[in-house]
Amino acid sequence: MEWQLGVAGVAVGVLIAVVTAPVGVSGAVFLLPVQLSVFAVPNPAVTPTNLLYNVVAGPGALLRYRRDGALAGPLVRRLILGTLPGVALGAVIRVFALPGPRVFRFLVAALMLPLGTWLIARTLRPTSQDNRRPEPAPRTVTALALAVGVVGGVYGIGGGSILGPILVGRGLPVSKVAPAALASTFATSVVGASTYALLSLVHHGSIAPDWFIGLACGLGGLIGGYLGARLQPYLPDTFLRLLLGTLAATLGALYAVNALL
Repeated sequence: MEWQLGVAGVAVGVLIAVVTAPVGVSGAVFLLPVQLSVFAVPNPAVTPTNLLYNVVAGPGALLRYRRDGALAGPLVRRLILGTLPGVALGAVIRVFALPGPRVFRFLVAALMLPLGTWLIARTLRPTSQDNRRPEPAPRTVTALALAVGVVGGVYGIGGGSILGPILVGRGLPVSKVAPAALASTFATSVVGASTYALLSLVHHGSIAPDWFIGLACGLGGLIGGYLGARLQPYLPDTFLRLLLGTLAATLGALYAVNALL
């Protein structure tokens, strides 16, 4: 029944966002396998549905970070400037060049497995203060955001989920990167979801978002994101990073196995 799917979507959105929002991840990266396995959202509609989730869920955590003054500064503008055109291009690539489910699973595995492994390694063996790399130049940040925006548009995660750990590894503090990454994810998801909606008018197939699932999960993410951002000061950063890394690596490995079968 639809009301049961709606309740399940809200619950999933809350649980994912509570865990991921404190480290600047929207949660869509973990929603994708739930869409495929639990809610049976057709491929490639999972990608625009992920973007719809980001649009609805994003303001929850952003509202809390804004109250704390964490959204001020040029990093937010640089990330949005780069990822906005990238995510629109990624949506076009996803629809016309990567429609097959097997290719899509390989792409998920290629992104999730190394990202999760990297997060775990960086958490267990953090870089010392003396050996930290210098912060990247503004142009480098914008170029990186453009490249990640394309990948995010293909994958349906807005790009911020990938940008966050990369920028932290380049020397930027988590407290600065997390709000900026979420803001970038929200802005690019608006553009990405709109692009898919327009493409659905001229392309045959399931490329429009699943509005019911996307809105239900997004509502849960809206609540969970606010709670996660509020709980951030009370949660050990090491625990959250290890949890996210483990989840990402496990999901990447599962998708790799499924793609090979």
